[in-house]
Amino acid sequence: MRVAIVHDWLYIVGGAERVLEQLLRIYPDADVFALFDFLPDADRARLGYTQARTSFIQRMPFARTRHRNYLPLMPLAIEQFDLSAYDLVISSSYAVAKGVLTGPDQLHVSYIHSPMRYAWDMQHTYLRESGCDAGMKSLLARLILHRMRVWDFRTAAGPNAIVANSAFVARRIHKVYGRTAEVIHPPITLPTLRYDGPRANHFLVASRLVPYKNVEAVIRAFALLPDLELVVTGSGPDAARLREIAGPNVTFSGFVPDAELRHLMATARAFIFAAEEDFGIIVVEATSEGTPVLALGRGGARETVQTRGPQRTGMFFDVPEPEAIAECVRRFLLQESHFTREACWAQAETFSAELFRSRFSNFVDDQMALHRAACETRPRIVPRLEAVG
Repeated sequence: MRVAIVHDWLYIVGGAERVLEQLLRIYPDADVFALFDFLPDADRARLGYTQARTSFIQRMPFARTRHRNYLPLMPLAIEQFDLSAYDLVISSSYAVAKGVLTGPDQLHVSYIHSPMRYAWDMQHTYLRESGCDAGMKSLLARLILHRMRVWDFRTAAGPNAIVANSAFVARRIHKVYGRTAEVIHPPITLPTLRYDGPRANHFLVASRLVPYKNVEAVIRAFALLPDLELVVTGSGPDAARLREIAGPNVTFSGFVPDAELRHLMATARAFIFAAEEDFGIIVVEATSEGTPVLALGRGGARETVQTRGPQRTGMFFDVPEPEAIAECVRRFLLQESHFTREACWAQAETFSAELFRSRFSNFVDDQMALHRAACETRPRIVPRLEAVG
């Protein structure tokens, strides 16, 4: 069986690329296709491939740094891949990968991280944050996004089966595409050694410093909690502004290597997550380090944070506002001793890479069996009876 894995694009290693890594563990001989591939060789080796087969966007000017400018061309580009030689096509899609062209005898399974949020329910936020919410520039952007929605909806009929990375995304898929999706949560990297030492005195935020992550609300919440320490890791365009509004009890660490981030997680009193994410891998990573999570009670966090029973791993706040976050921290302080590292570790193990590979490969095997049975079924030909004159 020849297998092709189609990924949107490759220039950083994030959550979607970790899914790609595990897909290549399941299908090590698969060919990888992507709109463009600017990963260094070391990252490619880590993910499990040598070079992706790319589209014409790979050779376009400034594609490495300004690839989003080519969004209008991406549907055309993804449709140019010739996948006719493959029995199984797996698309790993958060933009256009699910739109690849496949034939009736091929099985296409699409793992959808999310429908294009900037084209659907987050269009207005996207336009506002990119400075395209007024004028002719806004009109052009809205026209492009409208055409993307039409194409996105049309191509949702292409995959034989759809997998969502969370029940939250499955609901979005049903709302946007009218299709039912199987939920298989993405894999996380469990620590090889569990830290069971003393906790430090800090609470932790680890995030890109961009508006929709709501890091500002967390920083302002700790202005209401002057006796508590907050450590903020990560970089982004909001970094300078956030430093200006932060109080003396907030420390910015910038970008930190994974090992250092893991140590900050393991020693934190709690990890704070204020964004509405489709899944939120970093929430489960913090849990895997034995640390409880205080999260916005929306999106994927509702599937990864246990807030009831003796095995609780965190608490929710209802809105990403400073007062609500501060009140959640106060409630946590009253119950801090009830959260155990053992409960957090047990919860994180349900999102292991091994379980992901098992669930995904079993799902594909089932779909392949159904697909082959359908392909072997031939319609019964009924002879045409000529009317007798």
